[in-house]
Amino acid sequence: QLPTGLYKKVLVILHDSVLPYMNEPTLMIDFLTVAYGIGGAISLLALNGLFILIHQHNLEYPDFYKKLYSLLDPSIYHVKYRARFFHLADLFLSSSHLPAYLVAAFIKRLSRLALTAPPEALLMVIPFICNLFRRHPACKVLVHRPNGPEGMSEDPYIMEEEEPSESRALESSLWEIQSLQNHYHPDVARAAAVLNQSLSEMEDDISGLLDLSAYELFDKEVKKKAVDVPLEFEQIRGLFGKKNDIFAEHFALD
Repeated sequence: QLPTGLYKKVLVILHDSVLPYMNEPTLMIDFLTVAYGIGGAISLLALNGLFILIHQHNLEYPDFYKKLYSLLDPSIYHVKYRARFFHLADLFLSSSHLPAYLVAAFIKRLSRLALTAPPEALLMVIPFICNLFRRHPACKVLVHRPNGPEGMSEDPYIMEEEEPSESRALESSLWEIQSLQNHYHPDVARAAAVLNQSLSEMEDDISGLLDLSAYELFDKEVKKKAVDVPLEFEQIRGLFGKKNDIFAEHFALD
């Protein structure tokens, strides 16, 4: 049993400072699978090591995607290791052989959690979701469902369901992204509006958005050049501003 702080420190360096120098990296399978099952930040950090074992050492983890799905909770957009998690999630969801119900469950859960996410996280996760649609066209039914959210009395998606196959995500629609089109931050509203159009075949590069912070967003807004907004296009004539205003004959604005 390791203290939580030490557990995190070990997992942070394990994938690049330990595993490459081991003669048998598979000896770490038990350690990493147990860490992955703990939950929270420790599970997020264990993903790096598991990724190496799965891709380079043929580790089979039957419930891997179920556990990855369960890691998606409201804190995922706020944790310190957000960039690392979404980078690896992007890799794990890149295979075109994944079933549509699984990818749809991830899309729907990310969209539902996005309703309470900060703008800097939304500017990353919306292109992330668009990339999933590009890789898995079968999931586009979430966007192009006839009648959309207006035709549904209630959302069939079951947020509390831990098993992606039982979440009924493919029967739902992305009303959450439609809601974000009215977001108070104009950049988020523009990003969400992309789903109203046909997506390009080229995937969005999200690498520069993974570490986006609230400070960077604020700094960008502050440095924008101010645009002079015309407050009046036509000089006022008369009391009510009309050219042939009868009031102008009897009242002056001096």
